Amino acid sequence: MGLLLFPPGDDPGPDFAALVRRPREPGTEGTPSSVSSGSLPVRHGTTVAAMRYAEGVVMAGDRRATEGNLIAHRGMEKVFPADRHSAVAIAGAAGPAIEMVKLFQTQLEHYEKVEGVALSLEGKANQLGQMVRDHLPMAMQGLAVVPLFAGYDLRRQTGRIFTYDVTGGHYEEADHGATGSGGRDARTTIKLGWRPELPRDEAIELVVRALYEAADEDSATGGPDLVRGIFPVVATVTSEGYERVGDTEVAERFASLVERPSGGRPS
Repeated sequence: MGLLLFPPGDDPGPDFAALVRRPREPGTEGTPSSVSSGSLPVRHGTTVAAMRYAEGVVMAGDRRATEGNLIAHRGMEKVFPADRHSAVAIAGAAGPAIEMVKLFQTQLEHYEKVEGVALSLEGKANQLGQMVRDHLPMAMQGLAVVPLFAGYDLRRQTGRIFTYDVTGGHYEEADHGATGSGGRDARTTIKLGWRPELPRDEAIELVVRALYEAADEDSATGGPDLVRGIFPVVATVTSEGYERVGDTEVAERFASLVERPSGGRPS
């Protein structure tokens, strides 16, 4: 395949997603498959959550993937760096969700290389919303993807969080957000324990507790697997950039939580 050339006015510029769609045959853009996911064994990712804290944002996701009422995978990754100062987490149909994350990461890198500057945090949220909207035909067939986006806004010097719906609509959350089958339980736990300017350690402990409570109520959400040594993915995004919290630290947080009377719940 040779170098793609575009006439003036038709160049997709820094929009990598549009560049990928352009070589298709005319009339095929956005054409959904006629196969419904109802008869296919589709893996789904479940619960992810994010919250602001003193230095930025912390994001976490459980590791379980399900196929109907079966556990399909116990170690799925659901939290990813989008670029240096943002992170994206996925819930919904696992295959399309992971592909969307890869395209999103490439889009942000492509934009920065073409324009010479990184996209603003709002711009990144808009780009992800467009990708979710482009996926709507597949979502109507049961292959919905609902991401969670968060990052550190270098202009405002603060962490910010965006939630999405299947139509691509995105909404900024003031302090915290969650999505997936256990999202309501995770969000409730965070709401009860969150306060402004939480230090890092307390923020990580709270988001860990939120996933623990979600797993206790939602069968599709995986809790800490102490036998296999599998724990949720937790990451922070600050002015210094994206950083994944080490598995050892996450394991210690869960071990401390499990050892408390009533699993760390108030008596």
